[in-house]
Amino acid sequence: MMQSFSVFLMPALLLTVFGYAFLRRVRVFDVFLTGAANGMKSAVSILPALVGLICAISMFRASGALDFLCAVCAPFLSKIGMPSEILPLALLKPVSGSGALAMIQDVFERSGPDSFSGKLASVMLGSSETTFYTLAVYYGAVKITKSRYTVHAALIADIIGIAASLLICHVLYE
Repeated sequence: MMQSFSVFLMPALLLTVFGYAFLRRVRVFDVFLTGAANGMKSAVSILPALVGLICAISMFRASGALDFLCAVCAPFLSKIGMPSEILPLALLKPVSGSGALAMIQDVFERSGPDSFSGKLASVMLGSSETTFYTLAVYYGAVKITKSRYTVHAALIADIIGIAASLLICHVLYE
């Protein structure tokens, strides 16, 4: 029953949208082309911020600073029950989603996806946002230069997401 519903859902949605546009006498193709042109302008305007983020992440990892930071923080992390191999994911997730995916792949290869570290990394990946990427994209697209309290609030939310992931995984998996 549910499979037959899902097969017809997308065509029904498209027919509804095109039918509504036809009734309102909207020129769908012209509106589509305008939207596509605006999308290309937005993509070009956010490109410098994205290149800067990718460059900074690559330099941080290649310099060895990430490994040094993990070694320094390992004693503290063990006291709160967080495996030190999760720290790179926690640090890179607010900056880069693709960097976080690379980190979680590394955790899976080292410890396995069914280990506590693998489960914690999975929950953590889904419970936080790529804060700086999102700010660069959205603020860059509308030319906002002063973020005011946005960065602070977003980073606090990321920290809470990391802490909640750790707490939930300890409750559910240990």
